[in-house]
Amino acid sequence: MNIELSENQKSVLKSVLEWYKKSEKPYITLGGYAGTGKTTLMGYLSNILRDNEKKLKIAFCSYTGKASRVLQRKLKDTDSIYKYDYTGTIHRLIYRPEIDNNGEIVSWNRLPEEEFLYDLIIVDEASMVTSDIWNDLLSYNKPILAVGDHGQLPPIEGNFNLMENPNFKLEEIYRQEINNPIIKVSQLARKYGHIPIEQFSKTVKKLDKKDRDTGEFLENFFESFNNDTMILTGFNYSRVKLNKGIRQLLGFETPTPSMGDRVICLKNNYMENIFNGMMGTIINVDEESLDGYEYYDSEIELDDEDFIYYGKISKSQFNEKSTVNDVPDGIDLFDFGYALTVHKAQGSQASRVVVFEERFSKMDDEMWRRWLYTAVTRAIDELYIVGK
Repeated sequence: MNIELSENQKSVLKSVLEWYKKSEKPYITLGGYAGTGKTTLMGYLSNILRDNEKKLKIAFCSYTGKASRVLQRKLKDTDSIYKYDYTGTIHRLIYRPEIDNNGEIVSWNRLPEEEFLYDLIIVDEASMVTSDIWNDLLSYNKPILAVGDHGQLPPIEGNFNLMENPNFKLEEIYRQEINNPIIKVSQLARKYGHIPIEQFSKTVKKLDKKDRDTGEFLENFFESFNNDTMILTGFNYSRVKLNKGIRQLLGFETPTPSMGDRVICLKNNYMENIFNGMMGTIINVDEESLDGYEYYDSEIELDDEDFIYYGKISKSQFNEKSTVNDVPDGIDLFDFGYALTVHKAQGSQASRVVVFEERFSKMDDEMWRRWLYTAVTRAIDELYIVGK
């Protein structure tokens, strides 16, 4: 690797290597803000460990398929993945399907400890990991390095948060990122909770929501919506309104889901291997009813996954401001996925992002800074913030 580490990165790397060598703790946590070189550090760690243990096998994993693909690409760029390593989702790493005589999955079982082949587990985007999955990872009695961004919002479900107080922290912006306008905006969000109306680059801007030109810009932006686009809001009311408006601009003629619609999964279903926050595109959808409950038989091509979801999804969930209750067994929950709340977008990124600044009245300054920071760090190339 030709990239030189900063003194802070060298210090953290030394501490992680000492932890691995002594093996006194089953796991450690590493937090790092956007642009501090977390993935670079993982690459260095991977290569240095292999200098000492040629046959060491590392499992690089993330909660979502998209996050694991991003990690895989970055590690390949630094030649940090070796022949027998694993890169993919946690689910695929440690769970195996049980299939009945009809070829259908009836359950997912944890891989037996004696069949687990890896010597070290590195979990990226670790703040998304739930307590039950974390306990399953720990059950293999292998050292685990959990990596995430401790500046982001805490998980919305439950109180479990691996990144609440990480053992080691990267907080100095890596010099390769020092002039990145998105990183500059993220620093303003994290430190001050305020981003001024300003053009930071041709593709990174804060727009005045009252300006007439802003409305025209947004309409043009929405009309060019694609799978690399993310629209982020604070309120579910805004999310529903934007989903309706964007669908109209894109030419969908009915309020019901149609072939080509973007959708998001709203609830985990381990049996179907789908998780809260997964995005996809509808391939086929047919309206059905069972015992008076209306649903859609659907086929959904999931982003960054190598399987197609075939299943029943609730009709009543679409365009609802909250998650519906009293759903029969076997019915999954999806909604339109053009606009998302920031909480739903955690762990995901997109090339083009629009953020509508929307603050809850009960949100304190610390939580607002985390919300804004999480929102702007979803962007890879283009970022447009709409506020005042």
